[in-house]
Amino acid sequence: MTHQNAEHSSRFGTGSEAGADVPDANDNRRQVLYWRLLARLFDHEEQPALESASLAVVEDIGLPSALLDPGASVDSVVQRHPELAPEFDGLMTPALEEDGARDRAAEVRRAALASKVLLNVFASGSGTVTAEQLARWQSDAEWFERALGCRPGELRGGRGSAGRAGAGGGGGVSPTGTGVGGPAPDLSRLIPAIGPELGSIEAGLVKRMHLREVLADPALAARLTPSMSLIEQLLRDKDNLSGVALANAKALIRRYVDEVTEVLRTQVEKSTVGELDRSVPPKRVFRNLDIDRTIWKNLTNWSPEEERLYVDRLYYRHTSRKTTPQRLIVVVDQSGSMVDSMVNCTILASIFAGLPKVDVHLIAYDTQALDLTPWAHDPFETLLRTKLGGGTDGTVAMALAQPKIAEPRNTVVVWISDFYEWRHQELFDSMAAVHRSGAKFIPVGSVTSSGRGSVNPWFRERFKDLGAPVISGHIKKLVHELKTFLT
Repeated sequence: MTHQNAEHSSRFGTGSEAGADVPDANDNRRQVLYWRLLARLFDHEEQPALESASLAVVEDIGLPSALLDPGASVDSVVQRHPELAPEFDGLMTPALEEDGARDRAAEVRRAALASKVLLNVFASGSGTVTAEQLARWQSDAEWFERALGCRPGELRGGRGSAGRAGAGGGGGVSPTGTGVGGPAPDLSRLIPAIGPELGSIEAGLVKRMHLREVLADPALAARLTPSMSLIEQLLRDKDNLSGVALANAKALIRRYVDEVTEVLRTQVEKSTVGELDRSVPPKRVFRNLDIDRTIWKNLTNWSPEEERLYVDRLYYRHTSRKTTPQRLIVVVDQSGSMVDSMVNCTILASIFAGLPKVDVHLIAYDTQALDLTPWAHDPFETLLRTKLGGGTDGTVAMALAQPKIAEPRNTVVVWISDFYEWRHQELFDSMAAVHRSGAKFIPVGSVTSSGRGSVNPWFRERFKDLGAPVISGHIKKLVHELKTFLT
């Protein structure tokens, strides 16, 4: 064998010794699909060579060519090929093989399906967006969330599968499943802050809509799926709407509020409320029957001959609980950056307002403060009375909140803001005074499904030193804090 032939044999793996270095055809196929995805995302011009190569790969592995059509939604693909629907669940969080071996053929198939979802979600285009295009993107985003092992809507708004319930328009296969069925994976290390990025894309699409014209047309408005981005835009623009457009805007806000309320109410109701009150006789119903205690107390009636226990008295568990009247004061910064937290906490306040012996007060502020306590039980009416944007002066809100603290030991003050205040020292001093009075003071920087939010580091450090660190992250954190104090 000549030196050149030996070199050729070694480079391309035709020799027996180099067999282990032969590139796997499936690796090449997977690379073609991902190179096409990157080209589509970052280059507006189509790459014919990558397109034709990707088409050959997709057809060769038995998948429909519609996966490569940028204009086709995942819904439309699944509608025509329903057998693909289960493959999207947990698509991007595959389980490892027991023996640690890689199934390269399966990796190519996953690459084709994942490329479809990623391209539809992250290549959002430019120019004016129609209601139908927004609805299609929201549907594709839900398939993307399912591919990550989450429930549809979970990463963007925390609404779970309720997010698209009753959504108008379209007869396609709607991704209203529950993801892979198990607990949602921890994506923080794999894809940091993916939820906020999805929300940012959605917000950009909403801003590119001619929203007023869409709302004025009932048929187009019916195609809109309420989301946090859409609700923020509606709240900003509500004063400029009237007639049919205003009615449609209110209907969308109401739908979203009801969906989030359902999710948050479940979280609030998960734990018990208060200490057992043994001064109240237990209800004599079967569900309260204390089997173990009943047997123990009647053991003296055991008959060895008959092997039977005679019961003279039944014992029941106490279920009534002591509840001390508590006052919850929620202060909400109306600036646009806090809209996500404002919506969640306004709804949360209404839920706690429905609990026994919890007195809820609600204050919204920018440079002026507004007492919304009469509407605290109805988050829909509360949100309609808010006004997003403008500066912030927390001292005006504190002037309304402090007189409400009649019994500090039984009062919790939740302050929701990014804390970028122009009278920061004066405001912090008054907050520290509330904390020292014995009231529970909870500063909230951001409570969303994603936890994205900026908090003034000057306030953050001082709250930490005060022993009242800023809550920032999932809404469940605030739910836990409030339940611990109020119940």
